[in-house]
Amino acid sequence: MPIKLKTIQKRLLTIFILAIVWFLLGIFQEHPQTVEKYYSNGLYVGICRVLHPILNIIPFSVGDIVYIGVVGFFIYLLFKIIYLLFKKQFMRVANLLLGIVAGVQAGMIVFYLFWGLNYFRPSAAQRLNLRDTTFSVADMQTVTCIIIDSANATRARITGADTLQNNAAIYQTAVNAIKKISKDSASFRTYHPRIKTSLLTPFMNYLGTSGYYNPFTTEAQINYQMPVSERPFVACHEMSHQMGYGPEDEANFAGFLAGIGSEDRLLRYSAYQMALDECMHALYRRDSTASKEMKPYISKEVRADLRAQRAYWMKFRGNVGIVSSMFYDDYLKANNQPQGLQTYNQMVLLLMAWYTKR
Repeated sequence: MPIKLKTIQKRLLTIFILAIVWFLLGIFQEHPQTVEKYYSNGLYVGICRVLHPILNIIPFSVGDIVYIGVVGFFIYLLFKIIYLLFKKQFMRVANLLLGIVAGVQAGMIVFYLFWGLNYFRPSAAQRLNLRDTTFSVADMQTVTCIIIDSANATRARITGADTLQNNAAIYQTAVNAIKKISKDSASFRTYHPRIKTSLLTPFMNYLGTSGYYNPFTTEAQINYQMPVSERPFVACHEMSHQMGYGPEDEANFAGFLAGIGSEDRLLRYSAYQMALDECMHALYRRDSTASKEMKPYISKEVRADLRAQRAYWMKFRGNVGIVSSMFYDDYLKANNQPQGLQTYNQMVLLLMAWYTKR
């Protein structure tokens, strides 16, 4: 069936209207207090109250299914476009391409309306009054020593039974920790939190991904195959995104606080282990000699766990992971995180401010 010019015009009009909506949403980037009041503490709360209870009933990740469906549909469109080009049906190709553009625009608008505007609320440093992020190498050494002691102590309490917990038990422990911190502080309010096993885990291994948050379904997903000592903290990190903590350093920090506030031995260790790894990396960048001097104080059990984690991820490292990291780095930079992938390590600034304040 031939494509009429009127159909093309309708799609161009749709693209124009969606572009206007996109432009209007972009204005909020310059008004964080407005985002905080009307979105993060308004519209987003309503979205969570509606979607979380409904999707929590479903045992598998709806978000995974959505992503698989979208990828499959784009592959279908690609083959269809190639077929139409061979048939020299250029108007139909143009119509399809315009439809794709409109679909991508609509997807981006849904992304920001359902969760993405949280990237533009006031920073966690402002909301938690942790704005003093200036510190010396000596300050960092002091805090790193505290973290090392905590990691060593919590690791020493880990028993074989702790490491043999099934994923369901690990997930429930993380949910309980998120609920506890939510109850203790209004800054960490959450609404029906839950973590789900990702159906995409085998693929996530090759992407170097331990978990992800789906902004379209508001679900938190985790890689169920990674080392057991990583899983509890990652679960807290992804559910921190459900709280409305958008930037990765903020989700890391919220997940850390939830983890160390738990009475579960494995979760507490998982949180301190993550903080230790981040502190050692940050200290190395500031003063490599000071970092090397700290290493002997890390217990052999903790060092063995960190080596096992690195060995696990290195098994899957390849071109796919490198390319995906490049795209994710650009994604973070486009969403108010100019440090890109280094944003994860910026959590150390919040950690330093928190320990200093204490």
